[in-house]
Amino acid sequence: MSAARFTRLQDWLDWQEALHPRTIDLGLERVARVAARLGCLRPAPVVISVAGTNGKGSSLALLEALLLGAGYRVGAYSSPHLLRYNERIRLGGEMIDDASLCAAFARVDAARAETSLTYFEFGTLAALDIMGARPLDVALLEVGLGGRLDAVNVVDADAALITSIGLDHTEWLGTDRDSIAREKAGIMRRGRPAICAEPDPPAGLVQAAARHGAKLLLAGRDFSYSVEASSWTWRGNGPALAGLPLPALAGAHQLANAAGVLSLLAAIGLPLERAALERGLRAVHLPGRIQRIAGEVEQVLDVSHNAQAAEALAAALRGLPLPGRCHAVIGMLRDKDAAAFVRALQAEVQQWYVTGLAAPRASPPEALAATIRAVTGQPAAAVGVDMAQTRRAVRAATRAGDRILVCGSFHTVAQWSELEFD
Repeated sequence: MSAARFTRLQDWLDWQEALHPRTIDLGLERVARVAARLGCLRPAPVVISVAGTNGKGSSLALLEALLLGAGYRVGAYSSPHLLRYNERIRLGGEMIDDASLCAAFARVDAARAETSLTYFEFGTLAALDIMGARPLDVALLEVGLGGRLDAVNVVDADAALITSIGLDHTEWLGTDRDSIAREKAGIMRRGRPAICAEPDPPAGLVQAAARHGAKLLLAGRDFSYSVEASSWTWRGNGPALAGLPLPALAGAHQLANAAGVLSLLAAIGLPLERAALERGLRAVHLPGRIQRIAGEVEQVLDVSHNAQAAEALAAALRGLPLPGRCHAVIGMLRDKDAAAFVRALQAEVQQWYVTGLAAPRASPPEALAATIRAVTGQPAAAVGVDMAQTRRAVRAATRAGDRILVCGSFHTVAQWSELEFD
């Protein structure tokens, strides 16, 4: 084998971003060809794929925490990352090191020959290659975009979990929930469990599951949950699990995610003792999902970027005590429905601060500020060209008892976090 193209992780990532002519190029033919050469189409004895508009990352984190708490050897692949690319691949709950990533990228590069791969496809193949070389019990794979044509779907998963169906990525997946649901249902496989945690699934999802021949389990029909004061109960095909600790992820919507996860684990027959369930629910952690940072001025960091996620965030904020005012720092990508996002949150926010983002497809801050004014009738308190400028503006305006909400994109939360508010 010839020498690796690069030795530094950042050099590999910079090169991958320019390798393929299109940032997103849905389809499985190219990635399947390279995966077959690598021999990485079966990364673990049990493989679980997770798709959905919102809740994928939380559900995968819940699965990971529960399985680790039960002593299983778990590999997890998720995207996008928040601060470091290494976050995307975890073994035993620990993110992968630079050297292992670089070695996997070199193997993918050698196997692809002249095949062009997108940044996401390259990383997906590296994750499958890394997992396949480890003695794992379970591989957890988060679908990137859609499902049917997403690179992750090159693997035939033993079970599929679909978390929610909302309007996002409409230029690739379709402009209505039925179309989007059919795309996400593409991760289902004949005769294998497919769990939908969406409480109101579109007809397109149910129809697609029947066409795929999957064993579909629906929230509200095949499983359910109820909430007590400080615990909850899951009900499925078997004895109910009562008195469970609430998941250590903020927001009432996380119970729907947890109920879907428990239903999937029951459907595939992975045994988990009660103590392991409790450990996992208490231990689960995922930065950037209604993440609260205490202080005289509380920070709430949330990567939500569509209306459905904003509605869940607004519901969570209503349940959090706030003696002062809420100042929202927002940056978004231009392909998102900024008006619907702002509309969902406007009742919880007293001041908006718009930031420019160092990211491809970033919405110009002036355009986002115009949207805020059109929706709320009020101008943004400040419009910054970048996060540093926006941070200075909101820092000068906040007082003890106030809250800073950072939202609108993974990029927004990441760039805020990198500056480390003090």
